[in-house]
Amino acid sequence: MTLQEKIAQLFGVWVGASNEGAEVAPHQHDMEETPDLDELLPHGLGQLTRPFGTAPVDPAVGALSLARTQRRIAEANRFGIPALAHEECLAGFAAWGATAYPVPLSWGATFNPALIREMAAAIGRDMRAVGVHQGLAPVLDVVRDARWGRVEETIGEDPYLVGTVATAYVQGLESAGIVATLKHFAGYSASRAGRNLAPVGMGARERADIILPPFEMAVRESGVRSVMHAYTDTDGIPSAADERLLTGLLRDTWGFTGTVVADYFGIAFLKTLHGVAGTFGEAAGAALAAGVDVELPTVNTFGEPLLDAVAAGRVPEALIDRAVRRVLVQKAQLGLLDPDWSPRPEALAGTAALAGAGTDAASEALRGTIGLDADANRVLARRVAEQAVVLLHNDGTLPLAPATGAEDRTAPARIALIGPNAEVPTAVLGCYAFPVHVGVQHPEIPVGIELPTLREALAAEFPGSEIVVARGASVDGTETDGFAAAAELARNADIVIAALGDRAGLFGRGTSGEGCDAESLALPGVQQQLLDLLLDSGTPVVVTMLAGRPYVLGRAATEAAAVVQSFFPGEEGTRAIASVLSGRTAPEGRLPVSVPRHPGAQPSTYLAARLGHSSEVSNIDPTPAFGFGHGLTYTTFEWTDLAVDVEEAATDAEFRLSCTVRNTGGREGTELIQLYLHDPVASVVQPVQRLIGYARLELAPGESVRVHATVPADLASFTGRDGRRIVEPGELELRLSASSTEPRLTARVVLTGPVREVDHRRRLHAQFTTEPPAAS
Repeated sequence: MTLQEKIAQLFGVWVGASNEGAEVAPHQHDMEETPDLDELLPHGLGQLTRPFGTAPVDPAVGALSLARTQRRIAEANRFGIPALAHEECLAGFAAWGATAYPVPLSWGATFNPALIREMAAAIGRDMRAVGVHQGLAPVLDVVRDARWGRVEETIGEDPYLVGTVATAYVQGLESAGIVATLKHFAGYSASRAGRNLAPVGMGARERADIILPPFEMAVRESGVRSVMHAYTDTDGIPSAADERLLTGLLRDTWGFTGTVVADYFGIAFLKTLHGVAGTFGEAAGAALAAGVDVELPTVNTFGEPLLDAVAAGRVPEALIDRAVRRVLVQKAQLGLLDPDWSPRPEALAGTAALAGAGTDAASEALRGTIGLDADANRVLARRVAEQAVVLLHNDGTLPLAPATGAEDRTAPARIALIGPNAEVPTAVLGCYAFPVHVGVQHPEIPVGIELPTLREALAAEFPGSEIVVARGASVDGTETDGFAAAAELARNADIVIAALGDRAGLFGRGTSGEGCDAESLALPGVQQQLLDLLLDSGTPVVVTMLAGRPYVLGRAATEAAAVVQSFFPGEEGTRAIASVLSGRTAPEGRLPVSVPRHPGAQPSTYLAARLGHSSEVSNIDPTPAFGFGHGLTYTTFEWTDLAVDVEEAATDAEFRLSCTVRNTGGREGTELIQLYLHDPVASVVQPVQRLIGYARLELAPGESVRVHATVPADLASFTGRDGRRIVEPGELELRLSASSTEPRLTARVVLTGPVREVDHRRRLHAQFTTEPPAAS
């Protein structure tokens, strides 16, 4: 291959994207005009950027257009190599008419990796069917400051939860033949003050013990084939130019063999934002040297600037050879280099459209023939949404209707649904769902999927109840002229359901989403005032949150009849919430992020050292209103009979403990055993506790199980003073807990022997098994 042919495999082209503003990517306005394809294609093309996710396109028409483009690309270059097509899939395939699943923060709330693996496989099958090869998900950033706008895209504030759920998502996507992409590697979520693209000031130990473990787990266990570098710089080193990160750690230590792709415009940012490169050619060379293989979303620094830099001897051609080898190996894995490769995707099998003479006629004939929101998808989206609903508080008001004839209650005669999210179809969607991400730019186009509002879902769930609605206020406005009508409805209702939360958007167009960072965690706009007004009405208030991050709830945390938290639960989300409110579905979700008690106590996370918790030497109390892992059910559970089979173990051995869990209530329910490790004395400061394992238990009324946990000493490892990961001897506490704030049973154990160094081959998981309890 010539130099130009090799470089052509290292960039994408974004056809049809606007360069007039930051519609879906930061600094999108800096993008050059779409390159001349007639000039580019004879040399080949590495990637096609978002053929379905740039503008609304009928899936069948899009599949046909992509297939024809691929044939054109392959026929134009002398090796017949097609492009690799990538799309976003953070909350489902980001295409018009595709299923909008819950956002990743809801994945975390399920604490159910198997379910998320199943969902990802369904997403991947839809993408692969229309000719897509790579998905830019999942996000493995650990929440460090909930003011960050992209919290909704994350899985939570704990690295073990993030790692297990993200690994399952990758496994599902890869099982469908889609190249999954870990992002953002690494540290993006730790930006100062929660500001998007702000510098990251964390130390090496926080990076090693909090930020990197989810990526390490996914690389080791998921079969992932791509990684995306982060935008941010850490201690002055941008991720896109960090050779120790992208090559030394990722490849040389962890053994990753796939491709590293740039976050959109991230290589150019080495010049324009970070100032570590004087020219785009220098930026391209720095990224290649660090280990970045592909420039996305479109050709910029890897075009003429890179060609000129190689010609001048400033960038070794060997770096290009290294990157193109990785790209071509991946294309070979996808079958794109096979002699019998065809541009026809599975969804167009059996159609003659590719050979048709009339392009427009063929497109019209196919329109509407491919569906990306099948009934099975919606059922799956509903399951995820239901398992992600978190019941934070309940004084007994919920459920509102009997789940069985045995319950002595009836549905309320008059329900007042009040709040800015009461009748907004898109209130269930995050910023990467197609209708919000792209569709909002095309108001003339139908949304493409069914999005029942909360009012519609409640009307279907409570057919015998009168439902009256008032907006009360907007999501983030300051107007209060709707308060009086809202208060009147509340006073004359049997129950108030307050529909509060966020509006997803991008770059300041929402209250949650990329570039929509928050100054504090107070409810946006005047929603807290509205909520307080409803609490004063004298009618029981059920707070229902449709949000992308946790917010302070003020008095409602204790004075509301109930609080239900949902993190952008997708197209089936309102039906899931309604079924939990009625009691037809029992709440199963647990908090993947803590809900703060005070709006200004950020950054705050349960993963804090003693000095990060409440202190008599500071007037700011970061104690959450509801801690990480918290979530109530409609039944009760009893945990008893803790047994520790091994109380002392060497630093290379393991502990074994067990307990009995019994459903002591009157209905079936899901209990979540969370295993936390507390290290009272260590050579470096440690979090007070950290999650090292969890297990979901579904139990019928009166049912008991004996739960056994095997805990490797490796799980007590941390980064020591000299940067090595070690396991130290000493006392530990293994806390079997219902949440980070509710330990139930505590085992005190001892590690013995010498300090032991461990590496990326260490054990990452505790093993849980269950069996019927022994007869008493």
